[in-house]
Amino acid sequence: MAIVHRTCPLCEAVCGLTLTLDDGGHVTGVRGDKDDPFSRGFICPKGASLGKLDEDPDRLTRPLVREGDLWREVGWDEAFAAVKAGFERVTEEHGRESFAVYLGNPNAHTMAGALYAGPLIRSLGTRNVFSASTADQMPKHVSSGLMFGHPLTIPVPDLDRTDYLLMLGANPLDSNGSLCTAPDFPGRLKALRGRGGRLVVVDPRRTRTAALADEHVFIRPGTDAYLLFGIVHTLLAEELTDVRLEVNGLAELTEAAKHFAPDVVARRTGVPAEVIVRLARELAGAPTAAVYARIGTCTAEFGTLAQWLVDVVNVLTGNLDRPGGAMFPMPATEGGRRRKPYRTGRWHSRVRGLPEANGELPVATLADEIEVPGQGQIRCLVTVAGNPVLSSPNGARLDRALPDLGFMVSVDPYLNETTKHARVILPPPRVLQTGHYDFALLGLAVRNYTRYSRPLLPLADRPSEGMILARLAVIASGLDGDLDAFVIGQTLAGAVQTPGSGVEGRDADELAALLDGESGAERRLDMMLRLGPYGEWSGRGELSLRKLLEHPHGLDLGPLRPRLPELLTTASGRVELAPPQLIEDVHRLREGLDAEQPAFVLIGRRQLRSNNSWMHNVAPLVGGSNQCTLQINPADVDRLGLDGHARVRSATGELTVPLEPTDTIMPGVVSLPHGWGHSGSVQRVAAEHAGVSANVLTDESTVDLPSGNAVFNGVPVMILPTGVITAH
Repeated sequence: MAIVHRTCPLCEAVCGLTLTLDDGGHVTGVRGDKDDPFSRGFICPKGASLGKLDEDPDRLTRPLVREGDLWREVGWDEAFAAVKAGFERVTEEHGRESFAVYLGNPNAHTMAGALYAGPLIRSLGTRNVFSASTADQMPKHVSSGLMFGHPLTIPVPDLDRTDYLLMLGANPLDSNGSLCTAPDFPGRLKALRGRGGRLVVVDPRRTRTAALADEHVFIRPGTDAYLLFGIVHTLLAEELTDVRLEVNGLAELTEAAKHFAPDVVARRTGVPAEVIVRLARELAGAPTAAVYARIGTCTAEFGTLAQWLVDVVNVLTGNLDRPGGAMFPMPATEGGRRRKPYRTGRWHSRVRGLPEANGELPVATLADEIEVPGQGQIRCLVTVAGNPVLSSPNGARLDRALPDLGFMVSVDPYLNETTKHARVILPPPRVLQTGHYDFALLGLAVRNYTRYSRPLLPLADRPSEGMILARLAVIASGLDGDLDAFVIGQTLAGAVQTPGSGVEGRDADELAALLDGESGAERRLDMMLRLGPYGEWSGRGELSLRKLLEHPHGLDLGPLRPRLPELLTTASGRVELAPPQLIEDVHRLREGLDAEQPAFVLIGRRQLRSNNSWMHNVAPLVGGSNQCTLQINPADVDRLGLDGHARVRSATGELTVPLEPTDTIMPGVVSLPHGWGHSGSVQRVAAEHAGVSANVLTDESTVDLPSGNAVFNGVPVMILPTGVITAH
């Protein structure tokens, strides 16, 4: 028996776990790591089930090659040979512009995704890059890029020191936090209230988080930008501002805000004008305050405007880049950022002309690019850790489109609703065979912290996920060599030539020889730690891989500190309060003030014991509250004469769903959870609890225009009794 420690990779909370393994390497117990300085022993049901997920009998262990309708297990060399043949055939027939890649959400939780996805994309030589980002958080990247100059300069609420937190469209008691890395989010919110602070939650549902709050404000789905503009209007009209930063665009912002007085936006949001005014005054009057908004506001028609206005309010109240307000973490692997103004729309999608953002095209147009003939039509698709058939808008259309591809390869542990269309599936190793460092998530942490988990079990005769992606990159590029050594050489060569880098003037080869690590990924991590802001090569610390290995519970690097001036990369060197692209979209927002509202709209729902479709095959996590039901207000049930089930119809499809009447949801709003729809799946537990895919109902033709993000909240639907027949 052995007691080992590692970071949980199953959500954004980065909790430390203590695992008990038997002599055969099987997990016999999981508990929170009480010695982790960040999570302090917190654990959720997902983390407690890590052993079951790791040893899921439906998880693929060997590559699969599809021949007709049959799958055949093959060795790794044969699988990669099949990929090479597929790539060469499509390249010869259609060119590299016909290639595309889709990266799923788990890539943000893996070292492989952080270190090897970029080289793979560059090797494929295509602009057809899609990811879960445009089904999730792209509005925040775009608003941050336009305001601060870089899409990763994202402020997070200083949870442990704030006096007032206004939260919109977020439910961290179920999600554990998102774009805000905070283990034990529930405990931190309770501590906020315990020290006399105030928590206000704005949401169309009285979620578990809303139930914990001092105040819950119901709001019509998709109208958060109107509410936030009402708050901005009040702050400006009543001269409640306390701008402490160098800003541009205050006059333009004031002009835009004058159209969104509280009594005007109240009619659109359902939030009384007096409540909007009070929220503005409370934010301005609190000793410290922060506004935080998440997926419910991002996945809406005006997602980028909402995310922009969140930080506008933080600026206007004097709470951006201030302890207790919204602050910018300093992750241990942070590198230098190019001082090049942020832009979107450097290219556009072929069929609908949607603009690129962060080097990606909207996943909402992926099916278009596969279906519509012409120069540049997608004929080859590479998916990595993603299930867009269930996660993208109108996923049923994508399900119909994928069989028409010339070739498809998936890096995924499961044969699922998307990978069933691939010609080759390359499964990554088990969780316990994989090293773990949270490159992305620690850049969003509410306290600076770092931790690395080495693989707990040997790989035996299979490649790591990083090695799989690296080999795909080599096949795609036609080149050979050590990808990790190349990246290390290039990075160090740049660092020694950068004035003030800490290694300026040193020999890059000598530095490379000093790196520690049992794999190329570990050596790259060591390099990034040493060059980073706490690293032994930075002149400001002593951090390295060796140091992390000496501290298996992680290292506390201190509270967040003001640092925006060093991060700003806008052309002006100031915070841009009124980016022209967003001011232009305000005109569209104004047009919506008087738009006719549908009788019912659909919203999503997070579930504590689930994280997208891939966790529905773990028996201990399915059942109880983790079910696929339609939440609906009892008054609507009675008014429509519903009984047990209802038909939900939208512009793109129709579902029959079991009802869950509850007064926790607004009348006129219904809610379906995300990631279900496993009927016919070879994943046995998931098939027994199949549910339905909410994305049969979402419309790929509607996106948030500045970011291209899909719209999953505020979707117009009809609710019908199951026995009623109506014309479509």
